[in-house]
Amino acid sequence: MATSDRTIRSVAIVGGGTAGWMTAAALAQALRHNCRITLVESDDIGTVGVGEATIPPIRTFNETLQIDEREFVRKTQGTFKLGIEFVDWARVGNRYFHPFGPHGRAFDMVNLHHYWLRARAEGETAPLDEHSMAWALARENRFAPPMPDQRNVLSTFDFAYHFDAGLYARFLREYAEARGVVRIEGKIGSVQQNGETGFVTGVTLEDGRAVEAELFVDCSGFRGLLIEGALQAGYEDWTHWLPCDRAMAVPCENAYPLTPYTRSTAREAGWQWRIPLQHRTGNGYVFCSQFLSEDEAAEKLLSRLDGKALADPRPLRFVTGRRKKFWDRNVIAIGLSSGFMEPLESTSIHLIQAGISKLLALFPDRGFDPIVIDEYNRIAVSEFERIRDFIILHYKLTERDDAELWRYCAAMDIPDTLKTKIEHFRSFGRLVQRDADLFGPPSWLAVHIGQLNFPERTDPLADYRGIDGREWLAKLRAAMHHAAMQQPTHEQFIAANCAAA
Repeated sequence: MATSDRTIRSVAIVGGGTAGWMTAAALAQALRHNCRITLVESDDIGTVGVGEATIPPIRTFNETLQIDEREFVRKTQGTFKLGIEFVDWARVGNRYFHPFGPHGRAFDMVNLHHYWLRARAEGETAPLDEHSMAWALARENRFAPPMPDQRNVLSTFDFAYHFDAGLYARFLREYAEARGVVRIEGKIGSVQQNGETGFVTGVTLEDGRAVEAELFVDCSGFRGLLIEGALQAGYEDWTHWLPCDRAMAVPCENAYPLTPYTRSTAREAGWQWRIPLQHRTGNGYVFCSQFLSEDEAAEKLLSRLDGKALADPRPLRFVTGRRKKFWDRNVIAIGLSSGFMEPLESTSIHLIQAGISKLLALFPDRGFDPIVIDEYNRIAVSEFERIRDFIILHYKLTERDDAELWRYCAAMDIPDTLKTKIEHFRSFGRLVQRDADLFGPPSWLAVHIGQLNFPERTDPLADYRGIDGREWLAKLRAAMHHAAMQQPTHEQFIAANCAAA
């Protein structure tokens, strides 16, 4: 039986923002007794705070903390998100929707999209999007939560949120402090390490105050104050696959109706996001500095807003990639200190959540057994690489040749893991899954078809089934449209349930 003297009694989180306060809230909920949790942050150091769109697992995180959904949406000026609309990615004028949830419902052992592909070859013109309940709702700017009855077509979608990341951090700070987390205001001046092991023993603030702990979580953003500054864990650069290295972000006044989805529009040197909140719309231009200057990006972004800008565009500079070690000795990097994935598929907040989940699943004692650390790093590397491949897919599958960025992306070499997935789909329309795939087959299907990667042939098994899916697909489309029109508009749902004060 393990003795309690190996139990970790103190955790220090370096940095606040979304990553710091998500970590603090989760640890406060999990480590309810006999552990001191301290968070050090400075109001003088700004947070990136553009991660305002999420994916469905955020709901699991909030539910684990027993957070009331309506209160959370109210306090974060939140709206609901059924997926992402992609504009001009495959070619200018082309649009598609990446929904949360599957396309339709399986009616045979052969996947639905094979029957859709066969119907298309026979002249059917309805796009794949029209077989998604999430899109049936999103297209009409309607929203209601999914039905629990699996027989109902309204059970076949999922949802996430848009919210103000700064307000979410504040909401979680209140939650964490109410459960005993101690916040210390100040800038860190130096880091102390054990001379023999290199373990971090404490940090000293600029005013001389010392904070000591046994376990440190680095949420210090791109700087990686502990994981890189002190431990020099190293960084793997993915710029050759994901060349965008800058973003300009600016909020603007809302344009109505409030769309229950994020929009991503491909531009000359990158892409523009549009995220509607209750009190404003978040916008940004992610771009490659090799092909566009920051001043030009700001000018173009301001000229393409739906409403009046509410601030000056704010520049962000980053290098897409990951830390070589996410957990090194007694330091775990969570959030931007662990790596950066551009926000194309709203994974920034999810990667914070994933880091926290792994930490709780593999929580150490003071022995910091290397097999625990190795397992954490193995899973984290796989998660990052699978998300990386999914994001590269959007850039690689393009027919655009109207700008240098798109010509580069169409011609670039890609990781073998992604090459295999593209080849399987191109050959037989098959969706191959890999270990730690965050995005499942429905997501890959949406992007393959949305970016015009049509298979050369369909699943050979369909030849043996003797099923003509056209009538079933037509009934599905009609049922989804009818169900969508019975739901409240997005704005009506918010007004009735979770309007911000």
